[in-house]
Amino acid sequence: MEQLITPSSPATVLPINNLNGSSIGSILLDMGKIKPEDAERILRQQKEKGLRFGDAAKSLGLITDVDIEQVLAHQFDYPYLQPGQGNFAPELSAAYKPFSKQVETLRAIRSQLMLRWFANGHKTLAVASVNPGEGASLFAANLAVVFSQLGEQTLLVDANMRTPRQHQIFNLQGRQGLSDILAGRADQESIAKVNSFVDLSVLQAGTLPPNPQELISRNAFDELNRNLASRFDAVIYDVCAFSAGADAMAVSVRAGGVLLVARKDMTSLSDISKVAEQLGRVGAVVVGSVMVDY
Repeated sequence: MEQLITPSSPATVLPINNLNGSSIGSILLDMGKIKPEDAERILRQQKEKGLRFGDAAKSLGLITDVDIEQVLAHQFDYPYLQPGQGNFAPELSAAYKPFSKQVETLRAIRSQLMLRWFANGHKTLAVASVNPGEGASLFAANLAVVFSQLGEQTLLVDANMRTPRQHQIFNLQGRQGLSDILAGRADQESIAKVNSFVDLSVLQAGTLPPNPQELISRNAFDELNRNLASRFDAVIYDVCAFSAGADAMAVSVRAGGVLLVARKDMTSLSDISKVAEQLGRVGAVVVGSVMVDY
């Protein structure tokens, strides 16, 4: 697998507002980026210089490269967000900086997972690190976003019932979650649609239980896992670090496969090898490993 570089500052993005027409000119007009009188100047420049409409508008100083990226995102139905829109964590680079090298790497990893795992009939995958603080939760969140941008009905499950993060990353407030479902205190209505991304849903960890490992080991988790796999194209489990508790191993086994996240200058290769060996002994497939640098 390829290395994922640290996400940097958020980028600008296109709000989807039922724009009329599909040409770059009509979209720029509807977005308010240019005025009708500007269009005449652009068309003259386009004809005189032999440029495309967007390049002609840019040469006149009327729009920027970012504006062109926004229009292309709309034309190709590739939703992403403006800074602050959605109130998600700014480190969610797949949402805020979709044309960066970091997200290109994410898409490359997504392609490998599609070919090596999901194309073989699998629907569920765990994402985990060896130790806490190695970036697995943020990586799982970004991975879920890029899967949804592909048009896959994607569910991100925060199965880290020790130190959950997905409710913070996606700004989810006061909802029940996985622990409550497993304890019989809630149902799948706890799954939250992420409105900014049509094909993305999140099930947060829920009430922090005193017995996360026992909850994961219940038959209710197997039943829930099967049900979610029948409803979604891809179910990504964010689990606690392997050094933090045996529930990470239990989720990985039930998911069938696991993607290991290592952090540059922090995670040792020997630790990754030990965890991979343990997973192999209990029947979980290590689909690959990714190095992040946050």
